[in-house]
Amino acid sequence: MDNFFLLNHNAQRVREVRLNMKDYSSQIIANKDKASQHLYNNASVLLKSNNKMDFRYAYDDFQEIENINPNFKDVRQLMDVAHQKGTDFVIVDMKNDTEKVIPNRLETDLLNFSTYGLNNLWTVYHNTPTDQVKYDYNMLVNLRQINISPEQIKERQIIKEKQIVDGKKNLLDNKGNVVKDSLGKTIQVDNLKTVRCEYYEFRQFKSVQVTGNVEYVNLNTKQLEDAFPVTSEFVFEHIYATYRGDKRALDTDLLPFLDRRGVPFPTEEQMIYDTGEDLKAQLKRIINSYTIRR
Repeated sequence: MDNFFLLNHNAQRVREVRLNMKDYSSQIIANKDKASQHLYNNASVLLKSNNKMDFRYAYDDFQEIENINPNFKDVRQLMDVAHQKGTDFVIVDMKNDTEKVIPNRLETDLLNFSTYGLNNLWTVYHNTPTDQVKYDYNMLVNLRQINISPEQIKERQIIKEKQIVDGKKNLLDNKGNVVKDSLGKTIQVDNLKTVRCEYYEFRQFKSVQVTGNVEYVNLNTKQLEDAFPVTSEFVFEHIYATYRGDKRALDTDLLPFLDRRGVPFPTEEQMIYDTGEDLKAQLKRIINSYTIRR
């Protein structure tokens, strides 16, 4: 291809330059097609395997074709096929070995994987089995023990004394006479007063600890692949107080408790349920960090 340019050199001379430019677009397209066909042939062979990792390698090849040569043959359709075949499907169950009643809403929350924000290309978790899916693994959330402390109310008494300013008083000399300034005005000073207060504090306390483990079982071999311990604790604590005397003697950090009153202790069911957020966080960490196939 010939192109002509007029060049102005120092605004004095104008000359014509002939450039020979080749069009490589056809060669580039041909090379892309050749590379795509090579990847396509390799991926097609992998799709005939019975190994999920081969299906994943095939998916990678098809994805590379899509990146360098979009819409090449039926690559997008075959990518879907490779992804479906290469995906591990995990059915999740919960088992209660604690001899205590697990709230239904806790089980529902723990197994609601739509709230976990999971993003794993090759692993899909189901909490309800689907007939159309052949499951590869079972993830068992096994709660083994629940320890609940008795309801406790601990009391403590604190006696506080403090000197405070209680108005003003006339300044007196050693003889008990009123002291005046140079203008004849009576000098006044802070009237210090010692106040005393008896502070009675009540601390309500109750705790629950849930322990168990998460097990991955290979449904094809019926073998335990891996297990992870989980432990969650929830503590209920409520502090309130009363006083007798002059509360001005109390430290400022004690005053808020005087506005509180005793409250009912939460039920065991509520306490067990309250461990749920921490258990969910642990399950999410396990799921996101655990690689089923390596």
